[in-house]
Amino acid sequence: MESLVTAFAKDPVLTSERLILRKLTKNDAADIYAYAGDPEVSRYLLWSAHPSLAVTKRYLDQAVRQYRHGDLFDFAVVLRKENRVIGTCGFTSCREASSAGEVGYVLSPAYRGQGLATEAVMLLLRWGFCHLKMNRIEARYMVENTASRALMERCGMKPEGVFRQLLYVKGAYRDIGVCAILRSEFIAAFGEENAAYAGQRSAALSNTLFFGGEK
Repeated sequence: MESLVTAFAKDPVLTSERLILRKLTKNDAADIYAYAGDPEVSRYLLWSAHPSLAVTKRYLDQAVRQYRHGDLFDFAVVLRKENRVIGTCGFTSCREASSAGEVGYVLSPAYRGQGLATEAVMLLLRWGFCHLKMNRIEARYMVENTASRALMERCGMKPEGVFRQLLYVKGAYRDIGVCAILRSEFIAAFGEENAAYAGQRSAALSNTLFFGGEK
C-alpha cells in the first residue's frame, strides 16, 4: 500500500456529487468553530468543545504543522453547494505492515438528515481500499454512541466486539466498540468506482443522519 505520509504529501482531494474532502486550512476556522463549539457534537469524542474561535484557530495552526511533518491524515468535509466546511473525516492511525487503518469522523448537526456523513466515510473507504490498497479499515465508537455504530454498518463495516473500559475519557472509563471492513468485502459490496454514490443511496433510506465517531 502507498503510505499515508506519501499520499497526503500530494495534497489529495476526494470528491463526490455533494462533497469535497481536502486538507484543512487556517481559513476554515469560522466554519469549524460553528460546530466544534457545541458540546453535544463532541459528547462521544476524545476532544472537548472549543470554548472560543481562538482555540479553533490554534487547532488549525497545529493541523497545518502536522501536515507538514506527515503527522496528520484528516480531511475537511466541504459541502459543495455552500463551499462550507461541515466536518472532518480521515485516518486516525495506520498500521502499514498490516495494510490497515482506522477512520474517524465528525459532522455538524446542522447538516443531519441528508446522508452526508455516510457519503464522506464512503469516500474515505474508497480512497483507502482502491487507491492506497489497504486491506482492512476499522472504526471505533463509545458504546453509548449507537448512532455512530449505525453509520459504520451502513458503510458495510461489521461489528467485531467491545473492549470494556478501554479508555478513560472525560472523567469516566468508556467501553469501546470496533467495526471493520476488509477490502474484498468493500469491493464485493460497492465496487471500486461507484462506492461513494452507493453509500449516498444507502444513507438516503434512513430518516436520520447518524453523525459523530471516534477521532
